[in-house]
Parts: sequence; structure tokens; C-alpha cells
Amino acid sequence: MIALNLGVYGPAHSAPAPGKPQIQLSLDTSEADQVLAILALRRAGKAVDEADWQKLFASAPYVRLKRREEEIGKRFNDPARAFTDDGFKTFVLSEDLLPRAAELQGTLKDWKTVDLRQTASRVLQYLPATAVIQAKVFPLIKPRKNSFVHDTKTDPAIFLYLDPQAPAAKFENTVAHELHHIGLSSVESGYDQKIRSLPERARVAAEWMGAFGEGMAMLAAAGGPDTHPHATSTASDRERWDRDMASFSQDLRSVDAFYLDILGGNLATPEAIGEKGGTFYGVQGPWYTVGYGMAVMGRGASDGWSSSTPCSIPVACWCSTTKRRPNRTAPGETPFRSGQKES
Repeated sequence: MIALNLGVYGPAHSAPAPGKPQIQLSLDTSEADQVLAILALRRAGKAVDEADWQKLFASAPYVRLKRREEEIGKRFNDPARAFTDDGFKTFVLSEDLLPRAAELQGTLKDWKTVDLRQTASRVLQYLPATAVIQAKVFPLIKPRKNSFVHDTKTDPAIFLYLDPQAPAAKFENTVAHELHHIGLSSVESGYDQKIRSLPERARVAAEWMGAFGEGMAMLAAAGGPDTHPHATSTASDRERWDRDMASFSQDLRSVDAFYLDILGGNLATPEAIGEKGGTFYGVQGPWYTVGYGMAVMGRGASDGWSSSTPCSIPVACWCSTTKRRPNRTAPGETPFRSGQKES
């Protein structure tokens, strides 16, 4: 078992600037609202004029979605990812979308009732005292059904496909999970400073310890160990989680071996490390389940999270209040992992 003492239990970063709120959060439904307004015109047999379209195309969620898809298309040489205003018009005017207007309207109405500021306040209890949650939440009516977090470095945004199968409670849980990642990202520079002087292999292992942040986000989103992490999910999701948690000890040993292979040089290249580490993601694999178990045990030491006491389990003095997730995608972007895979 690893006993890697990183000496990273206390924060090495400064507190937020005086007067700067820890929570800067907004819910922007302007894109979805305008798509629904256009669908209402269609349903009433009225014309959709240019001003209606321009209001949609000028909405902040639409502008950022369009820019993001263009960036992804260029980065991965996939021009089909980008879309034009005319192409989006075709989607909004499609015969498939119109019959869904009522359920989309109802879902958006329910999502708007969620107090996201209260959600963020709960999540802050699972983050370092200096963490900041700054994000925009964009429910979107769009062709692709993916959801994702984008631009975590400069202007974090959570893009959520407006899914009628996701009730308000599931929406709240999903946002909470991603807000934890965003909050953790706000303090990662301090962690980088702490591990910078480590030997190369130890530094890489320390970076990958951040993957356990997925489990901490599961705990934060649930609001504590007394609530099932998938209380708001489908029965099949809960059953899958329970089956995977039953393999905690075995998965812990597998992850432990992963770190030993990094430290011992058996996994020597970024490609080999990334390939092996990636196998622990899955739908919600060991980074989630083992990370969750570690977080529950670590938090159980006191009423709040103790960042001065090492976690009392193998794999290495992991304390997710000062760890970051390894960057598995482009800088500033994380895939959706709380039940949906970004694509």
C-alpha cells in the first residue's frame, strides 16, 4: 500500500480577495426560453420573424455553445461539430421538436424553482475555505443531447441538455456535482505549487490523486453520507452504484496498484498512465466509488472535513480538499460524469 506523504494538508493559496463573494452563480435560461417562444408561435400558426431568431442567436447560452462547438471541431478536426444559425433554425423548425414543446416547457419551469445558491452553499462545505464557486448554468434546447462543463479557468459554465426525464431534484444534484469540480478548480494553483518540488514520478502520482475528486463531488452533491448518492437517479443507476460499491476493497487495491506502478516506473509514459487511469472512470468507476468511500471515511472524523488529518485508508494520504482532477480533456473543460457522458 502506498504511504506517500505529500505534505499538502494545509492550503498554500491566499484567501479570496476581500469583498469578493465566494458564490457567484447565475441561471441563464434565455436560449431555452426563446426556443420555446418560437415553438409557441409555430403552435399558434403564427410567423416567426427575423427579430425572434436574432433574440435566440444573441442569447449568451447560444453564443457560448456555438463558439464551443466551433472550438471542439477545430481541435479534433471534426468540422461537423460546428453549426450555423441556419442549421439551428432547421432544428427549431423540425417536426420532431414541436410535439415536445409542452414537456420541455414543464421541465424548464421545474428547473427554475431550484435554489442554486443554496446548492452552492452546501457544496462549499466540501471544499477548502478559500474555494470560490463562480459559474453560469445554461439549460439548453439543442440537437445534441450531451451536457458538459466548459471554460473552468476563465468563465466557468455548465451546459445542460434540457431533458424531460430529469426532474428538478436530478437537475439540482447534477449541478451540485459540477459546482464541486468548479470550486476545486478555483484552488488548484495552490496544489500545483505544493507538488512542484516532488520527484517526477511522485508528482505525476499526486496529480492523479485528484481523480478521487469525482467521489468527493458525489458526496457533496448528495449532501452527506446519509443520502444515497443516486437518490435522485433512476432505480437502475442506484442498483449499479450499489453493485460497484460492493467491490470497494477490490477496486481500492486496483487503484493502489496503479499508483505503485507510476511510482515504480512500470507506467512510465503519459500515454500509458492516461490509458490505465482512464479505465477507472467508466460510467462511474473507482474514481467515483473509491473516492466516495474515502471521502465519507475522511469526513467522518469530525463534524466537518479535517484537512489536517490524513485519510485513514491506503492509497496515500489523500485529502480531496486540496486535490485536483487530472486534466483528461482540453484545458478549461471537463466532461460530464454524473450519469451522462459528454461527447
